[in-house]
Amino acid sequence: MAKTVKAIVISGYGTNCEREVAHACRLAGAAADIVHITELLAGRINLNDYHFLNLAGGFLDGDDLGSAKAGANRLLHARVVGEDDSLAEQLKEFIAAGKLVMGVCNGFQLLVKMGLLPAIDGNFRQTCTLTNNDRGRFENRWSWLKIDPESPCIYTRGLNGLYLPVRHGEGKFVADSPKTLQQLEDLHLTVMKYADCDLHPSMEFPDNPNGSEASIAGICDPTGRLFGLMPHPEAYTHRTHHPRWTRETLPEEGMGLILYRNAVNFIQKEL
Repeated sequence: MAKTVKAIVISGYGTNCEREVAHACRLAGAAADIVHITELLAGRINLNDYHFLNLAGGFLDGDDLGSAKAGANRLLHARVVGEDDSLAEQLKEFIAAGKLVMGVCNGFQLLVKMGLLPAIDGNFRQTCTLTNNDRGRFENRWSWLKIDPESPCIYTRGLNGLYLPVRHGEGKFVADSPKTLQQLEDLHLTVMKYADCDLHPSMEFPDNPNGSEASIAGICDPTGRLFGLMPHPEAYTHRTHHPRWTRETLPEEGMGLILYRNAVNFIQKEL
């Protein structure tokens, strides 16, 4: 009998998409727990009891220090009660064990600001960020996404393109140098790019809703196990989530669910 894949979805301090993410994990075949960050810091919950970590979207600490910056500092420096290490050390152990991590929107911002993505050289230091949209406003729209078929990303295997909603005010991807950006491209870590309806990567608004460098909408680490993206796959798991579901014939299952299904299937084979 197949073993149960256990997913954990972190909540608290401004996340607001944890229920949708947990639902997506369950639809994909995992058991999913929504856990407040304080439960981890108090030592009552341990990441090592799970296989798949999800960092949901929202507005961590109201984005008062910029998107997810305060949240990143909390995870990097806050100590777990009764332990000498920070929660960041527990997270690094989770990653070293070959487990999966996906951050969506605010969760993606958190991963890059903690230095967990892209981690090209294996060192967890920040080399990228997500900053204010070029148009200086919150964007709530649907976007086409071109998937790199050569990417090591576990979550996007078998996909060529996606159509997903974006909901952010600070989604512009920026690398710290042209060298970092080139490394991301050369290693195929730029998993998905904002594109036009023919799946050609685009820098033009509204195809590219925020002005991201090289049209980047999501990246992974070299192992393909850590993945962050600005669009919301958990917001399109059923055809009725699509903005034209009453006017088009659509599959029952929404495009976003395949990312979670790929993750769960990968873990299931590893157990």
